[in-house]
Amino acid sequence: MQRISWDQYFMAQSHLLSLRSTCTRLMVGATIVRDKRIIAGGYNGSVSGSVHCVDEGCYVIDGHCVRTVHAEANALLQCAKFGVPTENADVYVTHFPCLQCSKQLIQSGIRTVYYSEDYKNHPYAIQLFEEAGVETIKVELDYLTVDTNYQEKENYVQDLLEKIQTLSQDEHEVQELRSKAEDLFKFK
Repeated sequence: MQRISWDQYFMAQSHLLSLRSTCTRLMVGATIVRDKRIIAGGYNGSVSGSVHCVDEGCYVIDGHCVRTVHAEANALLQCAKFGVPTENADVYVTHFPCLQCSKQLIQSGIRTVYYSEDYKNHPYAIQLFEEAGVETIKVELDYLTVDTNYQEKENYVQDLLEKIQTLSQDEHEVQELRSKAEDLFKFK
């Protein structure tokens, strides 16, 4: 069995954090890492003790939900609250950071932003990252690597496809099944 990569490990953590989000518009998670150690995590949600979007809906002004604190900001604030330095740390985020979060990440000394999905990637945020020497790297989460039974499932589907290949006379149907399995399991 092959070990999960560090990037997949930390990105999986961010996706797990996003499941705690209380905003119904977009669930985001962020994990701050230094020297291969998680130092903080955050998700987008309301200010502690306040009403949540899931309870009363999003509070939208100029197209933005102002009820929530963004995942990146929550992770940075957690570091500030507990006195954990962020200089030369990295952040793993489920979505490309908004402009405001981008500025906060730069100011806090984050050196690399790993993100899983593009999301309204603001041109000025990209420019600021470049000017500050902050590297942005897209790391899509491979969901199979976080499935504890992925190897067994992948082998089973491969065996099924081979059996179908030997039993079926319809090459087109077999190719469609193989394509679907490749899409679902991202076979190489």
